Amino acid sequence: MSNSLPLSRRDVIEARLAEGRQIVAASLAVEFNVSEDAVRRDLRALAAEGKCRRVYGGALPLLTPSQPISARIGQESGRKRVLAQAAVAMIEPGEFLFLDSGSTNLEMVELLPKNLDATIATNSIDIAAAVMKRGDVPLVLIGGAVNPVVGGSVDASAVAAIEALNIDRCFLGVCAISARGGISVYEHADAIFKRTLLRRSAARIALITSEKFHERAPHRIGGAADIDWLVVEDDLPADDEKAVIEAGFSLLRLRDVTPSS
Repeated sequence: MSNSLPLSRRDVIEARLAEGRQIVAASLAVEFNVSEDAVRRDLRALAAEGKCRRVYGGALPLLTPSQPISARIGQESGRKRVLAQAAVAMIEPGEFLFLDSGSTNLEMVELLPKNLDATIATNSIDIAAAVMKRGDVPLVLIGGAVNPVVGGSVDASAVAAIEALNIDRCFLGVCAISARGGISVYEHADAIFKRTLLRRSAARIALITSEKFHERAPHRIGGAADIDWLVVEDDLPADDEKAVIEAGFSLLRLRDVTPSS
């Protein structure tokens, strides 16, 4: 039996993988009007050729290239918004919050209660602009040279500014996570910035969409001892959940997070 794919479908899949995009079997089945089993066979064939990594529900590029924040904003916004709702429910009155640069953390801003009794600090241009647009939450902007991939400042001046803060609750941006590699990001300067951020924060939380358990990023931020909670989606595969729990991470599924009283 031939493992070859119709050229048009192969071209579409390979082009998306080259862009660093995740391939979701269910979506591809609808797009090409074929069964999910047919798509899974296609992806297995591509994986056998060394062109992708098979994961639960689809496939990923062999190494996902870093994308600028402008490309990530708006992707999977529905899933990110649900995670953001869970994050907002964890905030306590009077806290000094840090929203690290990231498209999921950006979703939090619109969901914050009116006249929130808290102050927000961020290194993100987009998050700062969204907070300013609200006009009802005090803002501290961490400045410096702006990294276009990160979408904010992570240089030496930004690190020095974080060293001077006492943060009650930090929502950390994460590119990849695994039981063996811990939490990691694509940019070296970003990893240094985030390690400082974790050290200066009393409560440390990361919002993780399920595909990040199968991403790979070269610069490690830390392990289970460096973060208090991973807020994860309810559809996180059991094998991924088991692996990170055995590595020492504390997980909160969305259904476990309730609004603070």
